Order: sequence, then structure tokens, then C-alpha cells
Amino acid sequence: MKNDESPWKSLSSDIKYSNPWIEVIEHQVINPGGGKGIYGKVHFKNIAVGVIPIDEDGNTWIVGQHRFPLDEFSWEIPEGGSPLGEDLVVTAKRELKEETGLEAETYELILKMHTSNSVSDEVAFVFLAKGIRQGNSSLEESESDMQTKKLPFSSVYEMVMNGEITDSMSVAGILKANAIINQE
Repeated sequence: MKNDESPWKSLSSDIKYSNPWIEVIEHQVINPGGGKGIYGKVHFKNIAVGVIPIDEDGNTWIVGQHRFPLDEFSWEIPEGGSPLGEDLVVTAKRELKEETGLEAETYELILKMHTSNSVSDEVAFVFLAKGIRQGNSSLEESESDMQTKKLPFSSVYEMVMNGEITDSMSVAGILKANAIINQE
């Protein structure tokens, strides 16, 4: 079997829940070992986009908010959903401006990842933004509790290493950005 051929066989699919952002789908399947079973999948209707802004002094900005599914406060890179078909840089610019008020001259794609590929088809892209200038933020209603911190990038990297930042996109993006910065 070639690597792109699935060893799974889907017998039927049923959407159990749908909202503007996700669908939860239950699949009746035959697994790679030949057994019948069910497999649940969370289908994302948007593409996840994150931005790590770095200014000329090596500072970055993170945002924090209470995340309902975890019932915990979470420090993260600025991130949000890109409607299918929208240019990812357009989304990156919008999310950076909305959440921090920042604008950047350049956006470099540094990471593509699958956030939780055992249960979800969500794909995420992280950009490194440079040439930073301050403007005004315009938070969405669900982000009204959002806090913003400007820190040296090295401090944000330490927050990842100390387990203070646990959001998967943020962790992966910050680790990748650190590798890039250390190569420059």
C-alpha cells in the first residue's frame, strides 16, 4: 500500500453537531485491523492562523484570555480563524491588528501544523511578523477579557519551556521562531 492510501474504510458518516466554526462527525468505520467501530472527527470550518510579532529590539507580544473548554487562563500568540479561501496573510494581519493593535511590514510563514490530528482535521499556519508599528486594537466580543503583554522574545520562549504557555500553536510557533532567530 502506498503511504497516501488510507487503511481505514468509512462505511457511513453522520453530522452530530454543527455551528459556524466546527462540525462533529461520527463515522462508522472498518479500522486497519479489519474491525468495525466508530471514529469521531471534529471538522474545522476555518484555518487556524497565528502571528509572532518581533520588533527591532527583539520584543514580542502575547495575548491572554480565559479559554472556555479548559476553564483556564491561557497566554498565546495572537491567533484566529481564516475563512476558507481567504489569503492567510490577510488573516494574519487582521488578527494581529484586532488583538494587539500592531501592524507589520513583513509576514513570513514559518510553520504549518495539524493541531490534534487524532480527532481533528484542523490545520494551522504561523507567521513571523517584522517591521512592527503600534496602532489600535479592536477585539471581538468573545475577546473582551483579553490581556496583552509586550516581552522580550527570550522571556516568551522561557514561558514555553516552563509550561506557562501551553497552547499548541503558540508552543510550536515560538519554538520554531526561536530556532529561526538563533540562526540569524
